[in-house]
Order: sequence, then C-alpha cells, then structure tokens
Amino acid sequence: MVGIVMFLVALLLLLLGFPVAFTFGGVALIFGVWAQGWDLFAFMPFRIYSIMQNSVLMAVPLFIFMGIVLQKTRLAEQLLESMGRLFGSLRGGLAVSTILVGALLAASTGVVGASVVAMGVISLPVMLKYGYRSGLACGTICAAGTLGQIIPPSIVLIILGDVLGLPVGDLFQAALIPGLVLVGLYVIYVLGIAWLNPAAAPPVPFEDDDTNRTQQYLVALRAIVPPLALIIVVLGSIFAGIATPTESSALGGVGAMLLAVLYNKFSWRMIFDSALETVKITAMVFAILLGATAFSMTFTYTGGDAIVEEFMTQLPGEKWGFLILSMLIILVLGFFIDFVEISFIVVPILAPIAEAMGINMLWFAILIAMNLQASFLTPPFGFSLFYLKGVAPPGVRTVDIYRGVTPFILIQVAVLSSILVFPELFGLA
Repeated sequence: MVGIVMFLVALLLLLLGFPVAFTFGGVALIFGVWAQGWDLFAFMPFRIYSIMQNSVLMAVPLFIFMGIVLQKTRLAEQLLESMGRLFGSLRGGLAVSTILVGALLAASTGVVGASVVAMGVISLPVMLKYGYRSGLACGTICAAGTLGQIIPPSIVLIILGDVLGLPVGDLFQAALIPGLVLVGLYVIYVLGIAWLNPAAAPPVPFEDDDTNRTQQYLVALRAIVPPLALIIVVLGSIFAGIATPTESSALGGVGAMLLAVLYNKFSWRMIFDSALETVKITAMVFAILLGATAFSMTFTYTGGDAIVEEFMTQLPGEKWGFLILSMLIILVLGFFIDFVEISFIVVPILAPIAEAMGINMLWFAILIAMNLQASFLTPPFGFSLFYLKGVAPPGVRTVDIYRGVTPFILIQVAVLSSILVFPELFGLA
C-alpha cells in the first residue's frame, strides 16, 4: 500500500499549495528511499537523458513559442473586432463570434490563458454593454478560450502522445472532429438561449448600408485569412504526411514571425520576450515531467500499479467499468489539479491497464483529452475561471462565472459520453 499512500500524500500537498514538480519529486524521494533504499534512483539519470532525447517533446516549446508570438501580434483583438461586426447584428451574434474566434485562436495559438484574457478584455465589456446576461457572456468566453486543449495543435495532445506512445499526427487528426462538434454545440446552445430568451443575448445595432457591410467583410477577411493560412500550413503538413509534428511546430514558429511582420508587430524585443516566456513555460512543464518520472518509478517499484491494476480489472462490466471509472477519476481530479499533472501521473497508471484490456488507445487518448479540456472550466480551481475573473469588470461576480460555465461543462460531458458510447460517429471505432 506504500504507492497508494504516496499518491494520496502527493494530492494532499498539491491541495495545500505546494509546487507541483517539487511535490512529486520530493514525495517520490522520501517514499522511495523508505521503501527501497537509495539504489531505487540509480537509473534516474538514464530516464532524464531519455526525456532529453525525446524528439516528440521538442514540439512543446515550439508550439508555445508560436502561440506567444501570435498573442503579441494582437491577433485575438483583430479577430474579435471584425467577427463581432459581422455577427453582432444577429441575436446572440457577439457570443457566436466569440466562440468562432476561440476556435481560430485554439488552432493557431493554443494558449488558453492568452485566449481567455484577450476575449475577456475585448469581448466581455462589449457584451455586457449591449445587455448580454453576465453568466452567458462569461461562460461563452471561458468555454471558447479552452478550445485550445482539444483542437490541434494542442499541447495536451502532444503530451498524451508521448505518455501513451501514440503518433501525435494521428492524435491531431482524431481530435479534429470532436473539437469541431464541441464548437458546433456551443454555437447551437448560444443561439438556442438567444431564441428562447431574447433579452439574454440581444442583437447589436450596427450601421448596415452596403458600403459599410462590404468594408466589414474586407476587414474580417484581412483578420481571418492570415492565421487561417498558418493553420492550414501547420496542420495540413502533418495530415498530408509531409512533415512530422515537430517539424510542423518549427514551421509554425517561422509562420508566426511572418504574421508578426505582416501585422507590423515584429521587433527583436518582441522575439526576445516571446522566447523568454516560452523558456519559462517549457521549464515548468519539463520540471513537472522530471518530478512525475521519479514519482511514477517509485509508484511502480513499490507495487502501487499492481494494486490499481488488480482493482480496475475486477470492476463490474470489465472494459466499460474501467472506462467509466477512469473518466470519472480524471474528471474529479480535474477539479483540483492541472492537466499536466494528470497527464504525467494518472495516465501512465491507467494506460497499461487499458492496453491489457484491448482498448483502442487512440480512442482512449481522445477521451482523456476531452476530459482534461473540461478541467479548465470546472469550479473551484478551473484555470479559465481565474483568468477571466482577473480581467472581468468589477460588476461581474465569481458566482456569475461559475453559473455561466455550468451549461458548457454539461455540453462537454455530453460530447465525452457520446465519444465513449458511439466512437464510430467520431471516426474512432
């Protein structure tokens, strides 16, 4: 039971606010030395060296760099302004434009915090000004901002590809349909609310003569086409088999800098600041990975994985019992800890059991990714909720944000359940 106790202690320390990487590494060291002695960590340098040689993980800093550069070009601001002009005159149009911009930002930048903050600063005051219900406005922004966790190129999918030993390109292709379905359901929900309760999402009275409308289309195209071209180049090169995800991430970084030139935002200072932020975020991810590697090794050598496997394989319903319980565990843990910790700690414990049961690992990975995406929205510790609260006007209460995201969480759970029960509808059978 040493491994199980170790896992519970690590969760408790995380809830108390201790740094993630040091929590996993420190707990692994204490319990490992107590149970097995110092010799347990003799192979740790080889594991670290193996991580350093992993070419798949090289895509993580490169995609992060691409997203940060695009963030500094004020891409989100231009997209929101132009799309808001196009759709704002429809009932619920501002919320629909926010969701569509969130999908575009997800496929081009993939930086959840930047997307939520940008849309919160630009779109939320406009929606509130024109009479949108605060819960609907907040929920739409949070849900649209977290699409970067499932729509490729997604850092979550890259990490899962490494942990589960799956080709990242295959994961990107498999996640595309579920991501688009999620976007479609968000739009349908918003339009449904606007139809049932017009006061919750009123239209915005823009001038609508032909000259203005033509000008708006041109401005919108100018804002949409460049990032869309970058998305097509990056994802298209992966899907067509021309480049690996790592090579495409490098291409994306170069493309982001070209867009910065196009938007007159390029400067060497901007590149330096983007590189510095990339190093900070990447260092955080890899520090967690090193701590998680030590934790997983100790958990395995103390027999924790055998206990979990024995429990999971004896569940009623066999494969279905395992899948349902696994998804519930990840969903509940997502209320309290980040997707990176779940990916590096919980997924390696569940993956061998899933493989032994003959479960399609690509299907299993997309279920996990969709589940982890929901963790950004779930109270009380959903990161998107904190990002939005930090930039929301004083009149927006935390309870408004929680109430607003609830329907979107239910939509995500519904899509997750659909993928679980009807994988063939999503091309995952």
